[in-house]
Amino acid sequence: MSDEQEADVNEEEETQTEEGLQEGNFISLDYTARTIEDEDLVDTTSEEVAEEEGIESEDREFGPRTIVLGAGHIFEDVEENIYGKEAGDEGTVTVEQAFGEYDNEQVRTISADKIGEDDRYPGARVNVDGQQGYVETIIGGRARVDFNHPLAGEDLEYDYEIVEEVEDAEEKAKGLFSMYIDADLDMWIETDEVEEEVEDEDGETETETVEKETLYIEATPQLSMNQQWMFQKQQIAQDVIDRLDLDRVIVQETIDGAGAGMMGMGGMGGMGGADLEEALEDADIDEDELVEELEADDEAEEVEE
Repeated sequence: MSDEQEADVNEEEETQTEEGLQEGNFISLDYTARTIEDEDLVDTTSEEVAEEEGIESEDREFGPRTIVLGAGHIFEDVEENIYGKEAGDEGTVTVEQAFGEYDNEQVRTISADKIGEDDRYPGARVNVDGQQGYVETIIGGRARVDFNHPLAGEDLEYDYEIVEEVEDAEEKAKGLFSMYIDADLDMWIETDEVEEEVEDEDGETETETVEKETLYIEATPQLSMNQQWMFQKQQIAQDVIDRLDLDRVIVQETIDGAGAGMMGMGGMGGMGGADLEEALEDADIDEDELVEELEADDEAEEVEE
């Protein structure tokens, strides 16, 4: 084959590849990953596979996952295999040392005092100075801990099926959030008209009505108490904004009026004397001491005024 013919073939192959799924596309993906050596299940979206392996499925939601190609949501070798394919296509990929090489230097001997008493046994998963590891042995006051990833050095076989390309913006948003937070959240996108103050060419400020694409999320206790959301909400929201070309994310809390009558007129007075006494007893609070503290606070406020 001449150089010119080879160039034409390469160009044709590249054109065909670009016609399929590419970086930045949202897809719904079914997959099962196992270690090649022992065929141990690593992860799956199939409830049937999980049940066959004897894995508890009550606290986990199974089904296709929405991911973004090129965003690091799956192994790079798998992404490379998906590029150029279409919905309905399947594939099997071998991912060599998917979780990195096994490093003997990551197996260290430490003082057993650094491990909680309940975790001082071989096989226990422990956190020592911010590092995750598992206990190999404990002899006397010393513990041998392996800080490698449990699957370090293992090759994986990754079977997948592309269920569909995801086009709906709200489904994309839910898929992105599921990558960060294991919670079933209600969310929707609306175009809002918002008044903003802008500066014209002369430096004068005027009010304009602008449209903002807004993702609304209904807050839940599960979301509010999620540690990753608590510490990374800005980064998570910004990722969603950037990938979906939104203007903002609003998390809103809805409080219905079902329990409003409990307070009655005058706040605490609506509880009634007997109910208040019971509440104080349940909280182990002395009523006389509480009165004295409130009177002392009132005197302090009068001094400040």
